[in-house]
Amino acid sequence: MSRTEIRITGFGGQGVVLSGYIIGRACAIQAGKHATMIQSFGPEARGSACSTMLAVSDTEVLYPYIGRPDVFVAMSTEGYDKYADELKDDGTLIYEQNLVHPTLKEGQPSFGVPSTRLAEQLGRAIVQNIVMLGFVAAVTKMVTHAEMRGAVEASVPPGTEALNLAAFDAGWDYYEQEYGDKKGEAAAAASSGA
Repeated sequence: MSRTEIRITGFGGQGVVLSGYIIGRACAIQAGKHATMIQSFGPEARGSACSTMLAVSDTEVLYPYIGRPDVFVAMSTEGYDKYADELKDDGTLIYEQNLVHPTLKEGQPSFGVPSTRLAEQLGRAIVQNIVMLGFVAAVTKMVTHAEMRGAVEASVPPGTEALNLAAFDAGWDYYEQEYGDKKGEAAAAASSGA
């Protein structure tokens, strides 16, 4: 991987910024790569558009902004509509399949997960972003399962580790059940620019 650009978008309250932070932590601290993150959100505390951008590289990241992301994670329709055209033609689209109904492009790897429903099955819809992280980690293989899981455990509030790790595992397991390894390898190749 030389440089991978990622955009995560959703609405305030979905944990978009925390998701970006955890991916950055997994890459920079757990996996020994370099990562930068920039966030943007509306003036409202909840419900407004929210986005975070990450640049991950094997070498020092000298420019933190992204152009056309290699990986686009959409957790809301508004976010998808606003940023979908930025995704590289061969970039990987990952979306919340009950909230986002994308226009899929031929040749563009696309993966949907019902992260909100899976989180509700765990008893707390608030962990849907961590379910999404498990799914993103399984699709992209940017870092190992253990590295991302370790970043989740180190980043969530004390006392919520077990719930959040169960959410992470639910997302990872959903990918394994629905998509398996062949499609994931293709997505990983696309996200690494190969």
